[in-house]
Amino acid sequence: MKKNYSNDFKAKVTLAALKGDKTISELASEFEVHPTQIKDWKKLAKESMSSLFSSAKIRRKKKDEVAEADLYETIGRLKIENSFLKKKLNQ
Repeated sequence: MKKNYSNDFKAKVTLAALKGDKTISELASEFEVHPTQIKDWKKLAKESMSSLFSSAKIRRKKKDEVAEADLYETIGRLKIENSFLKKKLNQ
């Protein structure tokens, strides 16, 4: 029967494996997980590590683009208001 582990549990085991304080066999005994499973999780974590940082960079860039668009919208609105008020003042 296949066991399903929570993402928090996988993260905890993988982090312990990445630390390298204990062997995979010791971790397998401690967490009652097959050593191959720990190796697979560790490999996946190493492969995915760089994408974590690039994703954060992409999110930050999108956030900056949204803020920039809001600023341009505000500038446009203020220009229109300013021009309207100048016309009213001259009348």
